[in-house]
Amino acid sequence: MRDLNLKATEYFEAVARLGSVTKAADELGVSPSAVSQQLAALETQLAVKLFRREKRRLILTLDGDRLFQTTTQAFGAIRNARSAIAHQRDMRNLTIRVSPSFGVRWLGPRVGAFAAANPDWNIRIDATPDFSAFETESIDFDLRYGLGTWSGLLVEPKMHDLVLPLCSPHYLEELQSISDDPVEQLAHARLIDSVKTLYRWDLWLASNRITLPNLTYPFRFDRSSMSIEMAKQGGGIALDSVTLCLGELERGELVPFSTAFEVIDFPAYWLVCPPRHMNRRIVKRFAEWLGEACSIHDNTARAQLSARGCSFRVGSPTDLIDVKPWGL
Repeated sequence: MRDLNLKATEYFEAVARLGSVTKAADELGVSPSAVSQQLAALETQLAVKLFRREKRRLILTLDGDRLFQTTTQAFGAIRNARSAIAHQRDMRNLTIRVSPSFGVRWLGPRVGAFAAANPDWNIRIDATPDFSAFETESIDFDLRYGLGTWSGLLVEPKMHDLVLPLCSPHYLEELQSISDDPVEQLAHARLIDSVKTLYRWDLWLASNRITLPNLTYPFRFDRSSMSIEMAKQGGGIALDSVTLCLGELERGELVPFSTAFEVIDFPAYWLVCPPRHMNRRIVKRFAEWLGEACSIHDNTARAQLSARGCSFRVGSPTDLIDVKPWGL
């Protein structure tokens, strides 16, 4: 007897394992008729029936069961070897989870430089506010926004938030035409609320001892990127982070609402992962690159704000009330 047709044997094993021609066809990526033709060819070659039908179900015959026991072990070993090879290939991947606004506005424009310096690595970035479950997900590390209070994990501070009210130059002119007093201007301003930031308007107003007669938010966004865009378009004042809109500040598309109020300065962006993940050379390399990039950005942002007459007030996590460590 000539050697068994390998393709026909593979199709037979899939049908026997899954109990259905249709399911086997889906797994193999072929049509059900192609599977049926290969089964018929194999039965012809062996001169035996491999299946019998009972109430629309395929049942292995004695000969079919004997063949299945051998083939499923063989193909199982092949599948295991293929998975091992794929896993080894995936070891060249770096997978990062990052808060959406930070990913789009800060990391996205910069990560190309790291990729160019490490061309042998595939970089995947998941932009989501959900933190990684490291024990069940294949994530190398998170770049998290929050207070840094995540127990059982390596938590490295990477960059501060520099928070102040920002608006477009045109909108600032409108407010200044109403009054020279920034508090009076705030009473007439449209306040844009970034609902997932650590410093929100109610806390900022209280820390500056300002009481507004009617505190309302015509615009509320769960992404800082949307709040910043609204402020840039003249929609109001956004209390948000220069970390995320340094480009707009440099181009003059956004300006500090008033230098009478200090910039809130506190650590807010962290590299987070199980300590063992730092044993990967690429993770350690990225952490070092990230630290350098964050330092350059932080120095530039502080220089821009200082040049505009802003002063800084270091914030403490104890200043923050009713906050949730969600991603921007």
